[in-house]
Amino acid sequence: MAKGLTSEQDRLAIAMIRGLAMDAPLAAKSGHQGTAMALAPLAHVLYSRVMRHDPLQPEWSNRDRFILSNGHASILQYAALYLNGYGLELDDLRKFRQWGSATPGHPERGHTAGVEVTTGPLGQGFANAVGMAIAERHLRARFGAELHDHHVFVVAGDGCFMEGISHEAASLAGHQKLDRLICVFDDNKVTIDGSTDLSCSDDVEQRFRSYGWNVVALGDVADNLDRLEQALNTAKTHRGSPTLLVLRTHIGTPSPDFTDAPEAHGNPFGAAHVTATKKVMGIPDEPFWVDATVVEAVRAHARARGAALTSQHSKVAAGAGSEWRQAWQPPRSDDWKSPAPTFDPAASIATRVAVQKSIDAARDDLPGLVVGAADLTGNTGAKLSGATALSAEHPEGRQLYYGVREHAMGAIAVGMALHGGVLPAVGTFFVFADYMRPAVRLAALSRAKVIFVFSHDSVGVGEDGPTHQPVEQLASLRVIPGLRVVRPADANETAKAWRQACDHDGPTALILSRQNTPVVTDGRAVERGAAIVRDGDGSPRLILLATGAEVAVAVEAAKVLAEGGMDVRVVSMPCPELFAAQDPTVRSHVLPIGVPVLSIEAASTFGWSTFADDSVGIDRFGASAPGNVALARLGISVDNVVARARELLDAMGM
Repeated sequence: MAKGLTSEQDRLAIAMIRGLAMDAPLAAKSGHQGTAMALAPLAHVLYSRVMRHDPLQPEWSNRDRFILSNGHASILQYAALYLNGYGLELDDLRKFRQWGSATPGHPERGHTAGVEVTTGPLGQGFANAVGMAIAERHLRARFGAELHDHHVFVVAGDGCFMEGISHEAASLAGHQKLDRLICVFDDNKVTIDGSTDLSCSDDVEQRFRSYGWNVVALGDVADNLDRLEQALNTAKTHRGSPTLLVLRTHIGTPSPDFTDAPEAHGNPFGAAHVTATKKVMGIPDEPFWVDATVVEAVRAHARARGAALTSQHSKVAAGAGSEWRQAWQPPRSDDWKSPAPTFDPAASIATRVAVQKSIDAARDDLPGLVVGAADLTGNTGAKLSGATALSAEHPEGRQLYYGVREHAMGAIAVGMALHGGVLPAVGTFFVFADYMRPAVRLAALSRAKVIFVFSHDSVGVGEDGPTHQPVEQLASLRVIPGLRVVRPADANETAKAWRQACDHDGPTALILSRQNTPVVTDGRAVERGAAIVRDGDGSPRLILLATGAEVAVAVEAAKVLAEGGMDVRVVSMPCPELFAAQDPTVRSHVLPIGVPVLSIEAASTFGWSTFADDSVGIDRFGASAPGNVALARLGISVDNVVARARELLDAMGM
């Protein structure tokens, strides 16, 4: 007998999950029922017997986290959330995969109560879970087990483990000895193309043991509730390493037609197949059938368990100190005790250096701040001076060394941010944004508050050559909806950009220079995305519009043009997206209609036609040479800007 539910209630709960897993994709004519059917007993055991959760307080800070990394099986999670009373009802399941529904094709954080992270791209959820486990242990070490003592459960399949990100994330998890992380491997030996034998012969158990995981082969017990409960609870008591539970499952079970068949993965069963399967399960052949009495019993059981847990925790949380509260609800930068660092106008400093000073200044105001980099800590500025390394021995540390694992780093940071209580900032060279782009995209989609620090932002990288010189990366990140991309002109703009990123309710990418650049602004362009840096005595005849280190080039070019009697305005635009969102009167003040605009940026000119009549940029890959030589030879120079400015005016007859 289950704890609080009878064996018959257990049987019917699982049958309902399996029935809904067939009905919803059939109604939508789209979806993945096979994995959900096979894992229905596991989901029921997790929610009814093992996990600490409260459907009435789905954001309770000390809850266990559940992540469905193989998010294509979303109907499994939706059915479990429905049964446990998280706010989904049958009408929501009937609208599975439809416009505006609470049951989208893949789970989305912030869209459906009880969904912790946005999953679907395989392997991302697994890496998110590693981040959540790091956050849990970090908070427990700093603030005590009474406030934080929970587990992270993640379900992953063959697809998740084929993706390269799983290798990176599993390796770091083993190194960090994350013993509150429990992964159930859905070992069904099926992919869309057919048997996994077509493409993969990995020994998953040996692979994870080599990473330092505790690996338990459960065998063919996917329908044995007591064995599943025992294995999960035993894994919860294991210490010293994360646990992988290898569960042999049969996709599509108990379908008489499609059990163990690749077709069960992504092709909705036809009505006749659903009828046959429901007959095997002994439930009525009715679309979206549920036993209302059992649904209420499951919900009452979940509410009772949850209330007991949250009531006890709320008393402890009420007495928690201000540092814990500020970790969970960081103060706005206007309320920080520490001022932003300021920089001498006569100075010349790389913006990657300026960001590190800004991070240090914010240390005490952001107790949840955890900074790290992909083996480039000193190079990128993603560093807290003197901070203890976050490790298995020192989980309270605030400097995390990710190793050469850019993709996993991005996804782990997303998991940390969505766990709560932690503000992750992660750094690497800008060109390697390509390696972590899927994680950056999901950060934007889920509005995860991650600060991505990308340094070495142009061909100014120099001798390393075109493999390490970003050209198209700025344009590629700027088109991601919900990602704020900021390329500060100098140290002052960098200091403001860091504080703005800490205030922003979502992810920010800070694009920073390797080379020193003069301090030519007061930083105010960051607030609205753009501002006037230099103006002539009268109405401008031309506007030089620039970002990053090229603002200093524009200022020098404006001086040369002014010597010839031309009034030239220089505008710094660290964030075009933010400027485009301003009121038209603000935009027209900075960029008056009718005044020619020449943009200057050491990157692809793609996108600049929105603001500029012509662009100085780099629409080719770079070259190996000293940074100043590469920039000059590729047209990022005062002389070329002056010449192009005159050509633009001539072409426009001005």
